[in-house]
Amino acid sequence: MDLNPRGAVKSESPLAMARANVALASSPRDAGVVVREKPFLGHLVLRGNAQDESFRAGVERVLGLALPLALGPVARDESRGVSIQWMSPDEWLIVVPAGLEFEAEAALRRELSGHYAVMNVTGGQTVLELTGPKVRELLMKCTPYDVHPRAFPVGKGVSSVFAKSSAVIRRVDEERWELVIRRSFADYLYSWILDAAEEFGVFVAPAETAGSTERRIVREVAVEGH
Repeated sequence: MDLNPRGAVKSESPLAMARANVALASSPRDAGVVVREKPFLGHLVLRGNAQDESFRAGVERVLGLALPLALGPVARDESRGVSIQWMSPDEWLIVVPAGLEFEAEAALRRELSGHYAVMNVTGGQTVLELTGPKVRELLMKCTPYDVHPRAFPVGKGVSSVFAKSSAVIRRVDEERWELVIRRSFADYLYSWILDAAEEFGVFVAPAETAGSTERRIVREVAVEGH
């Protein structure tokens, strides 16, 4: 099933109707913060017993990544667009490229046995990418979580209070962060972020899209290849 049809009926991201109500920088070069939505990625919630060796091995066979067993580093393969984040002792957030969520879910169900659950939450979430030299200062205005490099190194991810709501915060690179946010709060959080970033200069980049060739390669390696 294609959750993102390309025919007469177009799918819309959680931020399809969002509009910037602040002064925007004229280009990314003039901005301290660049905001870009990464819509339509596949989001799966996986539940299971982390102490079960067969469960961990099954996940790794399907996704090609070892299951994180504690809060902190996000298991990620940038080249394939696949990541796994520990959310609680028996829960993980899996993100895959757009259109691969059903294949990934089916592959996990084939490989796993016993007590586990896989839930497709793709339609209920989206990802905001924040880049630029002032992103950390922006985050300090939005969350009580310590985002200093000593407490939040590259590769770490947490779920925390964010702008009186909540978000999954992930540090991908020195000046590149991701926020995984719920659809129901997307417009509110987007407006909050733009307002909080205005003093640093903020630029809204076009939403990221994945081409069909990239999706086909990722499907072959990440799902069928196992």
